Parts: sequence; C-alpha cells; structure tokens
Amino acid sequence: MRGYFCIGVEGVSKAMNVGTLFRSAHAFGASMIFTVAACYEARIGNYSDTAKSSEQVPFYAFPDIATMMLPGGCELVGIEIDDQAVELPSFRHPRRAAYMLGSERFGLTPEMTARCNHIVKIPTAFSVNLGIAGAIVMYDRLLSSGRFAERPQVPGGPTEPLPDHVFGAPRLRKQLETFRAPLPAPPSGRRER
Repeated sequence: MRGYFCIGVEGVSKAMNVGTLFRSAHAFGASMIFTVAACYEARIGNYSDTAKSSEQVPFYAFPDIATMMLPGGCELVGIEIDDQAVELPSFRHPRRAAYMLGSERFGLTPEMTARCNHIVKIPTAFSVNLGIAGAIVMYDRLLSSGRFAERPQVPGGPTEPLPDHVFGAPRLRKQLETFRAPLPAPPSGRRER
C-alpha cells in the first residue's frame, strides 16, 4: 500500500478511549499517533492499549492547534457528525492522511474543523465511541486502498484467489542535464617538513 496515515484526537479527556484508538491505529499500521490540547495519561490508556502503542509508534502531544505539525503533503481529515460531511462509504481517502477525532462530548472545535481538508461522517443513527469511530475509518481506509480478492456474489469467502500483480512498462521521465562546477583537486597528501 502506498502512502501513510496517522490518527489523532483533540481535547479528549477519557484516556481509555484514546488507548483503544491508539491500539487500533497500531494494529492498522499507523505511521504516527497524536493528541492536540488533550489530557491523555498513557498509564491509564494502557489499560485498554495493552500493546503500549505510544511506545511503539511515534507519538506527539501538541499543546494546541497552532503547534500541531503534520508531514508535508499530508491532508487532515476530520471525523465528525456534520451535515456538510461526506459519508465515509463515498469518501476517497487521501494517500497521505491524518485523521482527527474530537472530544467525546463536543466533537471537533470550529478551529480544528476549519483546518481540515475534508470532513467525513460514519453513517450511523447516533455517535459511536471514539475508539470505535477511529477503527471504522481505519478499516475503511484498508478496504478502499488495500488489494484484496473480490467478494463473491453469495455469502462466504472469496471463490477465486487474488490475481498476481502485473507490472507495466517502465515510465521514463525526461531527464534534465545538470551542470556541475569541477571539483577541486584533492590534496597531494605530502607533508612539508
């Protein structure tokens, strides 16, 4: 799978929920986990995150939105119940994505929502647990960008094996000539006495 993803939470106060989210992120192969303006105690989160993901995956605790830094080219995807949000089954995940969940009671702040490149929602009758919401989004990313055998038309497992990957012809990019100044001659290595 090309690209990467990371996942974070803003302003959350329930460490067990964050622990569940971070354990799922570790299992799904997140490149980074982070918090923004959150009170996260890893000691308590580790009750649900028995893998101690914040010790296995790069973890950042940003004190506020202004200090939050993401890798270049990474698109911020907010997960929020919002009328303007794209429903998750219809969303095309960016190749380089950072998923952001809000606090359990209030969701994403207006400032964080404004910073997001995309807002998605999970089509449920009401909100689900923070850790569950993150796991659903990561699973959807895996399904939409992974390479799996087609589902059969009837209940059960795949009826055909995954086809072998076929490599296409190489793509040649126009090479630009680079001009370099000649390097200075190395010293002769002799010492004067």
